[in-house]
Amino acid sequence: MEILRYIGYGLLVIGGIFLFLGALGIYRMPDLYNRLQAGTKATTIGAMSAILGVGFIEPAWMVKTIIIVIFIGIANPLSSHALARAAYKAGLKPIMKKKVDAYEKVQDIEVKEEVKL
Repeated sequence: MEILRYIGYGLLVIGGIFLFLGALGIYRMPDLYNRLQAGTKATTIGAMSAILGVGFIEPAWMVKTIIIVIFIGIANPLSSHALARAAYKAGLKPIMKKKVDAYEKVQDIEVKEEVKL
């Protein structure tokens, strides 16, 4: 039982580090798309680790924490994708060193197909 507490505290520390790095990435990145990427990846891992840590510390809550972790694993990337796509369609262009925008070609094809219908 004592080893589960140590694993739980270790996961809490790892989760806190990832959450901090995610916040730092949101603060330091230049545009919305980079901020979404930095925030989503780091905070997903951080939240999952912290919540699993709570599950290891309190074994009676383990089933609930696993359900929450699965929900976070599905919802965070989907919401990030939806925000990025909505921002792009609203006209917010990413800051790029190279002027390559592969999604612009795909969006042009989608618009042409909508016009035909």
